[in-house]
Amino acid sequence: MKINILYGVEGAKKAEGLAVIIDVFRAFSLECYMMDRGAKKIIPVADKDLAYLLKERNPEFLLVGERNGKMLEGFDYGNSPTQMEKADLKDKIIVHTTSSGTQGLANAIHAKEVITGSLVNAKAIVEYIKQRGYEEVSLVCMGWNGKEQTDEDNLCAEYIKSMLENKEINMEEKISELKETNGAKFFDKEKQEIFPENDFYYCTAINKFNFVLLLKKVTDDIKWIQKVELKKQ
Repeated sequence: MKINILYGVEGAKKAEGLAVIIDVFRAFSLECYMMDRGAKKIIPVADKDLAYLLKERNPEFLLVGERNGKMLEGFDYGNSPTQMEKADLKDKIIVHTTSSGTQGLANAIHAKEVITGSLVNAKAIVEYIKQRGYEEVSLVCMGWNGKEQTDEDNLCAEYIKSMLENKEINMEEKISELKETNGAKFFDKEKQEIFPENDFYYCTAINKFNFVLLLKKVTDDIKWIQKVELKKQ
């Protein structure tokens, strides 16, 4: 198996084979939590104007997302697992747009298949990759705003790659180090409204979920996320 590690929107554009679009803080961690809590469907979009249009046409849809970490005006929720703890998501259709993760999904146009990537379902991702049998896998670390590399996304790619190659990584140590780098914002008292501390722990709960999130094309403009459960080994 050829394993490519790519970065940002430009990396997503180059992704081939089975693409794993990684956004640990926080888009694709949040999508796992939303699906686990009963969301019927997630529609990821890159363009916030399309999100507003979908809401206008479908008032029952929930708008979830951010730009530069901040919840967009008129949205129901931001991009925070903590802030959605008590949200009623049962059978809800959610439109999700973010600065990084959903941009990667929109730009992975050459991949044969696209799934999301996060630490909370990393082992499930590895099992899914093995089951699908692709000769080429592209691990795309979306980073900050789809442009700047971040330690958490790079770590997730490294972790997935290591499991595919039957190698060991001290993840407890690596995650602890994130508190001093890209995860530091979650421990800044002045940023708690945007980056609650608990978001760090939600997003680094390794292998909490045994499913992957698969991107399904509906039209040229609209795709949705499908939850694919894996059999317990």
